[in-house]
Amino acid sequence: MSPAVVASAAKQAEQLRLHGNRYFKKDRFGAAIDAYTEAHYMLGLALLQRKEYAEGIKELKKALDLGRGANPKSYMVEEIWQELARAKYLAWEHESTKRSWELQNLKEACEAALKEKHFLDASEMEGFVDENAKSNLEQLEALGRVFNKAAEDDTPTEVPDYLCCKITLDIFRDPVIAPSGFTYERAVILDHLQKVGRFDPITRESLYPSQLVPNLAIKEAVSAYLEKHGWAYKMD
Repeated sequence: MSPAVVASAAKQAEQLRLHGNRYFKKDRFGAAIDAYTEAHYMLGLALLQRKEYAEGIKELKKALDLGRGANPKSYMVEEIWQELARAKYLAWEHESTKRSWELQNLKEACEAALKEKHFLDASEMEGFVDENAKSNLEQLEALGRVFNKAAEDDTPTEVPDYLCCKITLDIFRDPVIAPSGFTYERAVILDHLQKVGRFDPITRESLYPSQLVPNLAIKEAVSAYLEKHGWAYKMD
């Protein structure tokens, strides 16, 4: 996206914000929320194009919160989430690559230091060559374990089951809990209740939208997990 297009998107976002203000003053709250949501979304995309990831992500989060509050099943919410996830993944990828290089350089420096120590020890321990070689090997293996542990957070694995929706098997975005105790993705369970029937998909008990309650504990757990494991933002 060219600088001119980015500037145009930012200008459009400002116009939408002003429209939102006018709607709000006229008590047209639904229209105001829609305008504010799109304004934050457009501004977020413009900032991301300028490589201002932190600010862009902040704007997309605002758009997502507004969109979910107004209509959690809307196409706009899904679109915003997709862009937010992509931005978070790119930000993680950038930092992960940087950390990987730093760890590799540090590991190589430590290995070189151990080899030098082994060489010096060997010259002073005539008759104990085998013991010195064994000690050096053990130290190198221990060093490898330390650096493998340090790289764990940046190594993709399976997301824990309790952080995933029972229907989609994807990591939660906006989890809600049913009276049965099972937690579902809000948009997915609402779609199920509307199109399939008003019952819990696991227990088959009667279930209505008004009975769904935000699962704040799981939402916090997902947020903490994604903060530590940014690779989990990647969409298949």
